[in-house]
Amino acid sequence: MSNRMKNPATVIPQAYKGIGNLLAAVADGGLPETTTELIAMRVSSLNGCAACLQGHAVRVEEVGLPIEKIVGLAAFRESPFFSEAEKAALALADAVTRLADSEEAVSDELWREVTKHYDEKQTAALILCIATHNLFNRVNVTVREDAEHPFWTN
Repeated sequence: MSNRMKNPATVIPQAYKGIGNLLAAVADGGLPETTTELIAMRVSSLNGCAACLQGHAVRVEEVGLPIEKIVGLAAFRESPFFSEAEKAALALADAVTRLADSEEAVSDELWREVTKHYDEKQTAALILCIATHNLFNRVNVTVREDAEHPFWTN
């Protein structure tokens, strides 16, 4: 599959700078890197973004994610390899990514579970992490970003 166009983040450099600022904010939010990578992979999987999945797959080893978590990501709710905090973060990622699929996308019950494990700054970072990766996915899927040679590796 060939790209439809250059990635908008390269066509409009201010967009790339803005995305970088969002990622920096997430990094300053106090979440474990393993959690942000799990979120990125889960959201990208739900959205079918091959370029983002590939981009995060190369980070797995860097951040120390065990293979059991990568393989079990699709079934995180039933998997014994995820902490309760990670399960709450991943459930929030699912809910936010699938907003239109539910009458109450982010239920009070889910919110209580998330905030039981994460403080306000971490919760803010979690929300921004999910939203930013959904943004990446929507842009990259639309323009058919090349999974083998994405623009951010050039």
